[in-house]
Amino acid sequence: MIHAENLFRRFGRTDAVTGISFHIRKGAVVGFLGPNGAGKSTTMNLITGYLAPSSGSVFIDGIDIVKAPVQAKKLIGYLPEQPPLYRDLTVDEYLEFVSEFKRVPKSQRKSDIASIRDRVKIHDVRRRLIRGLSRGYKQRVGLAQALVGNPPVLILDEPTAGLDPKQIIEIRELIRSLGKERTVVISSHILPEISATCEWIIIINKGTIVASDTPENLSGRLSGSSGSIRQKLLIRGDTETIGKTFDKLSFLSVQSIKAAPEMGLSEVVIAPSNQQDVREAVFFAMAKAKIPILQMSPMDLNLEEIFLNLTTSED
Repeated sequence: MIHAENLFRRFGRTDAVTGISFHIRKGAVVGFLGPNGAGKSTTMNLITGYLAPSSGSVFIDGIDIVKAPVQAKKLIGYLPEQPPLYRDLTVDEYLEFVSEFKRVPKSQRKSDIASIRDRVKIHDVRRRLIRGLSRGYKQRVGLAQALVGNPPVLILDEPTAGLDPKQIIEIRELIRSLGKERTVVISSHILPEISATCEWIIIINKGTIVASDTPENLSGRLSGSSGSIRQKLLIRGDTETIGKTFDKLSFLSVQSIKAAPEMGLSEVVIAPSNQQDVREAVFFAMAKAKIPILQMSPMDLNLEEIFLNLTTSED
């Protein structure tokens, strides 16, 4: 549905994006991640046609967004980080204006707007001025304008920025439902948000894509062998005795240790000091101390660890 081919974007002598290529299939919900200054926002602007690439191409459902911008942009609904709202209009007036701007047939506007209001749950504020709405409702109205015209592609830039926890959950559920029938690209700094809603992740750093995969595959690829990543252990014994035993093992660090729900057991999370496999050494150390290990299992990297690994190292 979205195909970027060898994209470059220069600002003077600075290369903001350097040779990016990716493909996003129809119906996918994709998270686009990157630290500040990585080229993430520039890439979003290239996808939506707000910026033209210095070289390279962007295709929306096979349509070149530079050569046929009107046709390509009809397929895109865009919610920027700051929703483009007219504060002195009511919600209905604003959606009517957006419908006219997007050339929705006049005979369809009323029913389309009503359907969108119900979808994003703004019916109860339809006649209120936008300036008087809460941040959460303004975000919903911004999402509503992106849905006008029923575009098959949604580009959402920081869709939950500034929202309270309840509003975040509501927007997250809405994005999930929209992803069942559209291609959705979410650009966000909120890693749990990406983890909760996206099936595919693209990570950009210094103008270049450093990873593009499912969260599960990224975790497995970066973790390496199962023995060289964090291990979660269930051990019979008290936390003090177990902690003193682990203190003697210089090749690992104890990240957490606590009493398990079951009487007489402790849960411990350890991490190797380097990439070595520590399982065998831990087994023999605990056996020597006569502390039985009942369970040892690897812990996958979470999205935050994946992100930091890919954007702070040279590899």
